[in-house]
Amino acid sequence: MRPDGGHYDHEDRDGEYWAPNDAQQNNHEAIVHHLCILTLNDRLYLAPIGSNPKRILDLGTGTGIWATDIADKFPDAQVIGTDLSPVGPGMQPDNVTFEIDDCCSEWVYPDHHFDLVHIRGLFGSIADWPQLYKEAFRHLRPGGYIEQVEWSVHNRSSDGTLSHNTVLARWSQHAIRTGTMTGKTFEIAENMAGLIREAGFVDVVEKRFKWPIGPWSSDIKLKEIGRWNLLNWEEGMEGWVMAGYTRVLGWSYQQVQDWLQEVRAALRDRRQHLYHEVRLVYARKPQ
Repeated sequence: MRPDGGHYDHEDRDGEYWAPNDAQQNNHEAIVHHLCILTLNDRLYLAPIGSNPKRILDLGTGTGIWATDIADKFPDAQVIGTDLSPVGPGMQPDNVTFEIDDCCSEWVYPDHHFDLVHIRGLFGSIADWPQLYKEAFRHLRPGGYIEQVEWSVHNRSSDGTLSHNTVLARWSQHAIRTGTMTGKTFEIAENMAGLIREAGFVDVVEKRFKWPIGPWSSDIKLKEIGRWNLLNWEEGMEGWVMAGYTRVLGWSYQQVQDWLQEVRAALRDRRQHLYHEVRLVYARKPQ
C-alpha cells in the first residue's frame, strides 16, 4: 500500500488491470484460491485433460498460486504462468516458470503447443475477448482444453432482500458502468461460454456455482463458502474499486473510502441473504 493509502499498480502496464499488485492483494488472492478449491471440491480444474498433460499455460497468474499447485500435481508437465508484473520469489517446483507478459499482445509460443490454457479472474481487464480466445485456440494442441473461471459482478438475493437502490445493488451498477467506460467488460462470466464457442471450441461445458456473501445459508458447504466470501469481500474490495472509481468514474480517494464504509455495513447486514454467481467454462479444440 502506498503512503497515501492507495495501492501499488503493475509497473509495466499501469492501468491495464484494475487490481493492485501489493502484499494485501496477494493475501487476498490466497483467499480467492481457497474459495475456488472449496467450490470445485478440492480440484484445481474440471476439464478432462487426462493424467499426463505436457504443457500448461496460466494467464494472469497473479501470485502464481494456481500454477504452482498444478505444477505440483503434474511434476512431468511444463507449467508457465504469465502476468503483467513479476511473481515474487517463493518455493516453486522446478517445472513451473513465471514470465512477464501481456496476454492481450500477440503470443510468442509455438502454435499447437499447450494441453491446457487456464484463465481465472480476468474480468474487467480484457478489451478484446474474442481475440484472446482466438490466440488460445491457435496455441492449444488439437484436443487441448481451455478453462476459465470468472465471478459475476451481479449481486443477487435468494429471497427478494436486494432492491434496486440498495448499496450492494449499486455496487454492481458501478462495476458495469466502469466496464462500459473502459471498454473492458466486467460481465464476461455471463458471456464467455458463447464467445468460446464462437472461437471454434467444441464440447463447451458451463458450470454455475453460488457464492453466498456471509454465512447465511443453511447448506453446510455454502455456509463455509459464505464465510470465506465475506472475508474475500472485506479484504479485497478496496483493491477492486480504487483504480476504477478514481480514474474512470472520477471519485476522490475519500469518496471511495466513504462508499466502502457503506459497503462494509451492508455486507454485515444479516437481514440480506445475498450471493453472486461463479461460472466455470471448459471447452476442447477439435482434433
